[in-house]
Amino acid sequence: MTHRQALEILAAHRGQHVVITTHGSVDLWVSMSDTPLDFAYVPTSMGQAPALGLGLALARPERGVVVVNGDGATLMNLGSLVTIAGHPAKLFLVIMDNGIYEVTGGQAVVGSGRTDFAELARAAGIPHVYSYETVEDWRTGAADVLSGPTPAVIWLKVEGLPGQHAPRLAPPMHEQIARLRRTLGVDVE
Repeated sequence: MTHRQALEILAAHRGQHVVITTHGSVDLWVSMSDTPLDFAYVPTSMGQAPALGLGLALARPERGVVVVNGDGATLMNLGSLVTIAGHPAKLFLVIMDNGIYEVTGGQAVVGSGRTDFAELARAAGIPHVYSYETVEDWRTGAADVLSGPTPAVIWLKVEGLPGQHAPRLAPPMHEQIARLRRTLGVDVE
């Protein structure tokens, strides 16, 4: 499945969850969804979005959070899987596995084709783990998974597109933070 197809299915079934996108997913997501519940997380440090998502899910348990992370970013912070497993939060970690670092030149992710993110999540103690390799399977399973029990990891195999650029379409971080805080009912200073 393409990255876009995977995100379109997510967009159709996200409900009222906060959706945090990272690096390779940001521009695609911004082109299909622009709600106050969208947050394009593009810090200078990869791998930190699952912690942000967990914090939001714990702070607003009624809402639910979907974090869209790449395979490379997930490998940069595998400890987040153990942390997520240790907290009963309404969190869905979607791992977009394309086997490459798209926005930095298309270099292969170490372990590409060998790393089983579903097994890593299970070994970390994540109670609900799903894997999808085709757009048809993801389309069939998405509604149930995204309304099901949590915490959950959803591993999606997507086509890699070397030569992509770093995200450019996301609104400035301070604007996104203010918009999300207003939407979640947090006082804005």
